Order: sequence, then structure tokens, then C-alpha cells
Amino acid sequence: MLAVEPLAVAPDAVIRVPGSKSITNRALLLASLAEGKSRLTGALFSDDTRFMAAALVDLGVEIVTDEAANRIDVAGGGGSWPARNADLFVGNAGTAMRFLTAALCLGTGEYRIDGSERMRQRPVAELVDALGQWGAGIRCEMDNGCPPVVVEAGRVAGGRCRIDASRSSQFLSALLQVAPYAAAAAEIEVSGDLISEPYVSMTMAVMREFGVVVDHDSLRHFRVRSGQRYGGRDYRVEPDASAAHYFWAAAALTGGRVCIDGLGRDSLQGDVAFVDVLERMGAEVMRGASRIEVIGNPPLRGIDIDMNAISDTAPTLAVLGAFATSPVKIRNVEHLRWQESDRLAAIAHELGRLGCRVDEHRDGLTVYPSELTATAAVETYDDHRIAMSFALAGLVIDGVGIGDPGCVAKTFPDYFDRLEELRR
Repeated sequence: MLAVEPLAVAPDAVIRVPGSKSITNRALLLASLAEGKSRLTGALFSDDTRFMAAALVDLGVEIVTDEAANRIDVAGGGGSWPARNADLFVGNAGTAMRFLTAALCLGTGEYRIDGSERMRQRPVAELVDALGQWGAGIRCEMDNGCPPVVVEAGRVAGGRCRIDASRSSQFLSALLQVAPYAAAAAEIEVSGDLISEPYVSMTMAVMREFGVVVDHDSLRHFRVRSGQRYGGRDYRVEPDASAAHYFWAAAALTGGRVCIDGLGRDSLQGDVAFVDVLERMGAEVMRGASRIEVIGNPPLRGIDIDMNAISDTAPTLAVLGAFATSPVKIRNVEHLRWQESDRLAAIAHELGRLGCRVDEHRDGLTVYPSELTATAAVETYDDHRIAMSFALAGLVIDGVGIGDPGCVAKTFPDYFDRLEELRR
């Protein structure tokens, strides 16, 4: 267990956060498919990105990493995989599982991709079905809509397909990233609701940087022209907005000031919009071209908000809700139940153990202002976002401990070291 001690004074800090996990894994895949060499700078080294890089190496891609310099060099394979057979393991890395499931279809041979026990409970059926519509030989090994996935790779025909992305936008991103290498122009129609829209926009932006343009109608119908190819390039990965949001939240909660350099108002990442949420709750926000600063002004006001677009920040908002002056209602995030943990159930249970009243809904939570008392270590459910968000409560109340702090290695290995910088 790791004890988080309350801050003696409100922080006044500039915090450095690692590169974006979401962008790093997208750039790794596109660089591996590209013609020519790429250099990724500012890249994240965490469990998720290491699983992605290791799987690509198993597929025959030449990758050289320099963790001290946050740099990855990739020799692209021109749209296919040198290895004709591979058995891949990606832990609980959702981006690696979904993106590689689609990308394996571009190879020649038989491939299998598997993950942790929790990954074997996370859905992939919608993606498998859509790839089947493009002629891919692909199936869920246990016939249950979840990994492991077996791919008998060959020709990806392209043409029209429909995808239900109501449980993960990664399904749509996975299709888009392989679409340029289909035999014919690819058209993707989204059926039902599309969650986490900013991540799809991020995917298209990274694709554009590597030379492929996606046309779309209001993120409902997508077209990728045939014959486009990714080209190797030097690519700078932005700092991770999902990592940064914990420190902006710390400023709002404690009445301090926290600035994140390298992230500005034009970031590719949707999670920078979390500062808009903090602003509505009473914090002051200053947005620059290459930095965003939050100044807290407690007490925080309650809020009723649809968090679908920035759902990775919902656990943090829930923790802040316990310290607000009126209830915080989080809506339209049912998909959180199929992530690293059932996040809605985990948040409700752990806040309840701290003495907070929480109503759990099918698609969200209502958190009521409460007098929190920490009596036991917070269970993390092997979920990095539960650990990082609940650690914020320890900045303002005594006795908060994190039961499995090591789980943050999934995306932010030195999170707790960075949190300590708020004390300086």
C-alpha cells in the first residue's frame, strides 16, 4: 500500500507529464505500416506501449527504442508483416488489442492475439464482424465475442462495412488505420452511438500526419480512398492530456496553481476539455498555444454533465464530486463498465468505503457532497485510472492509501513521483 499524505500548502507547480499513450500507439502502428523509416520523439514508455511495440517486433518490424530519450525508431514494412505467423500477447492494453486485431488482417499467414484475464472479458465482436464484412478471415477463438482472436490473413477487400462503436471508439479507429491498404476504397458507416468522438478525430489527425486523408460526414460515414499509403517521417508525440488532467484537478481541489507545458488549446487530445469542466465548477483556466494552467478557487460547485467524449476523466470528476458544494452527476458513460475494470461499480464502491454517498446508474453516477474518512486502502481493481483519481483525495484528507500503486505503470509509471512535485 502507498499512503498519500495531505498537502501542507496549496501547490504552485509546473508539471511535466509523459507522452500520450493514445498517440504513441497510433503512431507506432502507422510507422510500422509505412514505407520508409520513422522516428517518434516524446513517446510514452509504459506497459501499454511496450506491449504494442513488442507485438510489432514479433510481427517482424524493426523497432529500436531509447527510453532515456523518449525516442522510438521504426522501419516500416510497406503495409504488410514480415512474419507469416505470430502468437501475440498484449496484456490489458485495449488500443494494442483492437488496433492489432485489424492490422493483422493485412498480413499473410495465421496470427493469434490474446491478453490478460480481464482483456478476455473485454468486447471485440463488433470489430471482428466489421472486418469480416471486408472479407477478412477472422474469428474469436472462444466464440464469445472477446479475445483471443485468430486471424487467417489474406486479402482485405475494402468496400462498405458497418460498425457499432457504442462500446469502444477503438473499433472504428482500428478500421480506419488499416483502410488505406484494402484492395478497394473503403467506406465505413457507424451504426448507433459513437462514443469518445475526440479519439476518432485524433486517429484521423495522426493518419493525416503520416500521409493518409480520411473523408467523413459528421463522424457518421467515413471514406478512405484506395491507393493511399503511410510514409515514414519524424513525428513528435504530444504530452498526455489524460495524464495531465489529474494535476489540473489537484489545483482545482486544493486551491493551488498547476501548469502543464506542451499542451495547448489546439491539442489533438479531447481530454484537454477537462479544464472546461473544472472551469464550470469554479476554477480559473488560462489556455495558451503550448500550455494550460488551472488555478483553483474552492469550494467546487456541483455539475450535471455528459462525459461521453472525455470518459477517461470521469473517475477524477467523481472523486472531486465528494468535495463539491452540490451533487455531481456524470452521464452517458456506460462503456466504462467494459474497460480495465467496471469503472462505474469500482468508483461507487470505493467512494462508499470512504464515506461518500453515491448513486450508481446504468450509464453513470451521482456523487453527493460528503465528509470523507479514510479507513482502508483504496482497492484499484488493477485499473490505473482508479488508482490515480483516488490518490487526489489523499491530497486533502488524512489516511488515504492506494492498495496497488504499481498498476499505474499501464500508462503513467512515475505518476506518484510527479504527484510529489506538488509539495515543492
